[in-house]
Amino acid sequence: MSMVQVACPSCLSVNRVPQERLGEAPNCGKCHRPLLAGEPVALDEASFDGVVGRTDLPVVVDFWAPWCGPCRAMAPMFEAAARELRARARFAKVNTEDAPALARRFGVRAIPTLVLFHGGREIKRAAGVVDARTLTAWVRETERIA
Repeated sequence: MSMVQVACPSCLSVNRVPQERLGEAPNCGKCHRPLLAGEPVALDEASFDGVVGRTDLPVVVDFWAPWCGPCRAMAPMFEAAARELRARARFAKVNTEDAPALARRFGVRAIPTLVLFHGGREIKRAAGVVDARTLTAWVRETERIA
């Protein structure tokens, strides 16, 4: 049985989950909140490394800002991809207005910018609006190379 580490977005505890049970909506062993709820989680400078660096699943991070029209337009598509891939990837959002140091750290110069991490390191990125189908294919393609 293959185990996967998944960091809880609520308490940042690392949970070991059997890979074949990821689709069963596992809860955190410490705080009992959902580990993979099928919706993007908000990350900030305090939680970013704890979630991205300690989760074995691919993590797709949307760097966005509330004033950005294209970011707001893409949000429902990002949420749809998060629902579809909830057992295969973690989806997260970083508000660049609230976490400018993260935007600088990852060289985000335009928003929206999507960055896909695996094993805590950047695998690839895309700038601009991406529809749900393209985003889903983009993440699945990464499963083959990660």
